[in-house]
Amino acid sequence: MQTASTNIGERMDRSQELSDSKRPVIGGHLCNKSIRDISWLLNIPRSTVSGIITKWKQLGTTATQPPSGRPRHMTERGQRMLKHTVRRIRQLSAESVAKDLQTWCGLHMSPTTVHIELHGMGFHGRAAASKPSITKCNAKRFIPWCKARHHWT
Repeated sequence: MQTASTNIGERMDRSQELSDSKRPVIGGHLCNKSIRDISWLLNIPRSTVSGIITKWKQLGTTATQPPSGRPRHMTERGQRMLKHTVRRIRQLSAESVAKDLQTWCGLHMSPTTVHIELHGMGFHGRAAASKPSITKCNAKRFIPWCKARHHWT
């Protein structure tokens, strides 16, 4: 009998197919074996055995189903272009980034999509700190004040 994992130290991804072990799991279930027994015999976690049996009962198949939900609008190439655009000019708003991508790359997307993608990449919008504008008159008065207090530093 062949076990599910050939390399003991190897960790399986959630989406990885267990094609070699699915048939014996269903066969064991049809022979009225318990989940614990099937798990022990095939060296597969009980949760995996339970999931395979549940899926087989509900769908009549153990094949991987297509993912649910709307497909992503951004491709990997689009994400790279978006990241490059934002890194080049950091003060752009999501609306102006969306317009730039449409102009330069032909990518049509809403500012909301741009915002969500940037947030997912780790870019977050921040407002710049405001600072008072210094007039020429204030600057002339400020220089002697600074010179009188240069020893503070």
